Amino acid sequence: MVVDIWIILLGLAAGGILLLRDWRLTVGLLMLKYVVLAGLLNEQPFVQPDLGQMGLSSLALIKLITGICTTLILAVTALTFSREYGLEDLDEFGQAELRRALRAAARQRSTETFQLIDYILPFGSGVAALVASIVLPIIYPIAPNPALDFAWYWLALSGILSIATASDILKIGLGMLLCISGIDLLYTAVISDPAASGLKIMPLLLLSVVQILLALAIAYLAGLVYGRLKTLAINELYRG
Repeated sequence: MVVDIWIILLGLAAGGILLLRDWRLTVGLLMLKYVVLAGLLNEQPFVQPDLGQMGLSSLALIKLITGICTTLILAVTALTFSREYGLEDLDEFGQAELRRALRAAARQRSTETFQLIDYILPFGSGVAALVASIVLPIIYPIAPNPALDFAWYWLALSGILSIATASDILKIGLGMLLCISGIDLLYTAVISDPAASGLKIMPLLLLSVVQILLALAIAYLAGLVYGRLKTLAINELYRG
């Protein structure tokens, strides 16, 4: 497998989403992931640049637009539900929920000395996913070349593990978007095979629409959870 800059950046972006917990970093890495996917696909021989002299393909442009839309949706969601509200804006029920959120924040601060433990499971699972993404293209190749096989395996596995190790609603959404991006990349690679029907824009547009709708669904779910708990942390769902 020839390792180029796009594969390295894709590995860093998906791995960062799996490992990191700060939404400011993970949402930014999500946009980086879409940019890298656009660049990776744009250099494939089965993708023809058809946008004039820019050397850019319609497929790459679709990935960029999808990335901008999903990133903006999740960024606005995170900004909206991380801002602070004054007590004067809340009724007695809102103040009670705010006090509950403050107690949850205090509990989180009290465990900050053990934050390193929180990264052990994502890091270990990320290493296992990386090894699997390297080995599986050798054992069971699907895409036209090993680089694309590694890319879709890595996106799908890191997405699944991001969901499994998520601590908040946004992280679950990021993991789901990684999984769909892996499926999207696999479909693009397989359908472009000469024995297949060939690359068509409409199914890829539908996959992009699904990703945008998923981002909107995550934003809606985040609003429901925040409206009830005044936090997006999953563990608060199980507290009395």
